[in-house]
Order: sequence, then C-alpha cells, then structure tokens
Amino acid sequence: MELRLEHLTKVFTDKTGKETRAVDDLDIVITSGKLIALLGPSGCGKSTTLFMIAGLHKPTSGKIWFGEDEVTKLAPEKRGIGLVFQNYALYPHMTVRQNIMFPLENLRISRDEAISRMEEMAKLVGISELMERKPSQLSGGQQQRVAIARALVKKPRVLLLDEPLSNLDARLRLQMREEIKRIQRETGITTIFVTHDQEEAMSISDEMVVLNNGVKQQVEKPQIMYNHPINLFVAKFLGNPPINIFEGEVKQGMLYANEAPLGKVGAPDGQYHVGIRPEDYNIDANGFDVTITEIFHIGRDTLIHFQENGQDVRALVESDSIEEGVNHVKLSVKPAKIHLFEIESETVVTHD
Repeated sequence: MELRLEHLTKVFTDKTGKETRAVDDLDIVITSGKLIALLGPSGCGKSTTLFMIAGLHKPTSGKIWFGEDEVTKLAPEKRGIGLVFQNYALYPHMTVRQNIMFPLENLRISRDEAISRMEEMAKLVGISELMERKPSQLSGGQQQRVAIARALVKKPRVLLLDEPLSNLDARLRLQMREEIKRIQRETGITTIFVTHDQEEAMSISDEMVVLNNGVKQQVEKPQIMYNHPINLFVAKFLGNPPINIFEGEVKQGMLYANEAPLGKVGAPDGQYHVGIRPEDYNIDANGFDVTITEIFHIGRDTLIHFQENGQDVRALVESDSIEEGVNHVKLSVKPAKIHLFEIESETVVTHD
C-alpha cells in the first residue's frame, strides 16, 4: 500500500509559548511494499514523523494518506498499523504466546484464526520454540522478534519501526538487520524504519529519507544517495570515515583545493566547497606527494591521515598498494569522483 505525506508539519509549543518546528512541510511518497528508512541526527524529526503516521502525534498541518484513504485525523487503532518501539514494550506477565495474541483480542478474531495467525507469525520470526517463556527469559534479540510478531499478527497495512535495534549489541544488530529485511520481503508490507545509524539504514532499506531540522534533504536509494548527495549536509552525514571537505576554486576549468590542482572539471569558474570521500583516493606514482601523519590497518584496507594546509585529511586505500613503514605516498583522485557544492546554498553542482 502506497503511503503519502503531503505538506506535513508539526510544531510543538512549550509552556513559555516558544515554538519548535519539529517537522517542516514534509512531502514524501512511499511506494507500496518498500522498506524506507527515515534517517538523520538526533532532533531531526524522524520519530515525530513516524508518530504522526501512527496517529500518536496530531499534525499541525498537512495530510497523511494510506493508499486512497486520508488518515490524518483517524485514531491510531483504526489506521491499520503495526508499531514496534525501541524498548519492545512487551507485557512482562504474559508469555510469548499471549503477547503475540493480545492485539487480536479486540479485533473479534475467532480463537482458531487467532491461534493460526500467532503460529504463522512465530514461525516467520523464528521463535516457535519460545512460546511459553516470559519476556524476562528472553534475550534482547528474541524480545525484538516477539515485538515484530505482535505488530504483524494484526496484518497491518503499514509497519512502523522506531529505532528497533538500538538496544541490541553489535552482533545482534547485524543479525536482526538481516532478519527484518527478510521478514519485510516475505510479508511485502510497506515498512518505515527510523534510525540515526547510517550504516543500518543503507544496509536494510530500499530507499532512504534524510531529514535535518525537520526538513527533507534527499530521498533516494542508499547507494545512489551516497554517490550523489544532493547537498553538503547529506554528503557529510553519510560515510564512515567521513568525507573530506575543502575550500576550492575553479579557474579556467581547473579545480584547485588548498591551491593544489585536482584536475579538469566541467563547472563554472568560482569558489566551491570540495568534497572527496576517503575511498576515492588512489595510490598513484604520478599523483601529489603527501606525508603520512597516522596510519590504521582496517582488514584489507589502510586508512592514512595526512595534513593539507593544516587540515587533517583521510584517504582509504588498499593495503597491498602501500608499503609497510613508508612515511610518504603519492595520491590522486579522479575528477568525476569529486563533489562540488555551492558556497551559499551548499547544493551540489553537476560537473563532468
């Protein structure tokens, strides 16, 4: 089912009358059956957006559509949503079986149908052998699976996940990422996944929506967004290690950053923010010479730090391309891999 947000805005007002615009004129179309990540730093409006979709927050203005149905003013229980919180919100006195079946009690589902759905969901999320346990007897990953099964047992039109992996350790996070992706593919349910973790969003989603200060920055497939950020904020927010940002200038078609020529670019002459991702540097005998200040070996790659006009710069190269113990290397970067952004608007400049 397609989900549309039209000019969605949420303004909070505190006791002193001060207003905070948490979500600002948000327009998004989420394709039916896709898993979409709402991504951004703390306070960017992603959870507020999710709660408005769920009906837990009333929008200040704008509309929410589930397919052809406007649900903006509809009560949460009438929207047909499944919601999974960060803290799982399981009932501690109930067994896994009872937790999963609980949402069906108010839906007038026959007992045979309820049991059938419960068993189907338990099998889907891989907890069939845990049905008689209480939440206190489960690991964090198992509790999360129960929470997902409970959300899905109602056969919701939309599944909403609010930071569902943040309480898990690193190993379980990786495991549950794949499980959530598998479950979403098998059910085909339109899913919105809120996270501040860019790696998590890029690995799990069909598309990402990046927010900042309540404003939509970019909506795109993860790898396309990473390779083609629409503005400086997105370029800086995505990437680990982070993108290197310089002040640069194009003169007669030649790009200079910190007065060093980086190659010909098809952009008008002028001043720009210049972005180069660490992995876009290459060891090149014909490149520019740099003095290594720090070096870190990361599996098959090596992260080197060097100074450029007092600025710390990172380059990620293949370990086989750099000799052990060297202090100097020559680097180059293809002009097509360089990102240029307008100084004032910080929007991307297309160049060849």
